[in-house]
Amino acid sequence: MQTKKVFLLLNGEVPKKLPILSQYEVICATDGAYQYLKQQKITPHFISGDFDSLENIPKEIEVIETPDQNFTDFDKILKILFKKGFKNIDVFGASGKEQDHFLGNLNTVIQWKEKLKLTFFDNHGYYFLADNNTVVKNCKDKTVSLIPFPETKGITTSGLQYSLDKEDLVFGKRIGTRNKAIENKIEISFKAGTLFIFIND
Repeated sequence: MQTKKVFLLLNGEVPKKLPILSQYEVICATDGAYQYLKQQKITPHFISGDFDSLENIPKEIEVIETPDQNFTDFDKILKILFKKGFKNIDVFGASGKEQDHFLGNLNTVIQWKEKLKLTFFDNHGYYFLADNNTVVKNCKDKTVSLIPFPETKGITTSGLQYSLDKEDLVFGKRIGTRNKAIENKIEISFKAGTLFIFIND
């Protein structure tokens, strides 16, 4: 039986199109993103945050206050989901708006990479932190970027227009942006490091 996922909305750029929400076991949001769900007449299972950006705290849904300013709202809601036993999370609204938030979100992903599987969706495509051996399907003719964070060693790819064969990528020196999938299935493996894969339409 396939485990259902969590739909998590952050306070970045709002989705132009929402996924089929019935495929998710839990719908949740940070406090700053709740207003968008309210406008769409979507009732989340819970919201969390310090509620500094929400004038009226709703009474009809579970509200989890997380006032600790040493952590971002994203990190705090991931802790809640992990404690609730959820590990497979689709994240919307993590990019757009202030870019320091976006980079901070990528940093948070790395901190949780051993405990959670996070896939991010925005209005251009999706991205995720790669495993050492990663297969991506249904991506022919899409733009594929490989971004080390900050270094990835021994990368080998198949199914891309510009292939890599046991090569290194280093942020600030060489990264793998704007490649193209020439096969429906691409395979990416690497020996060591941290690698983000972006798939854009």
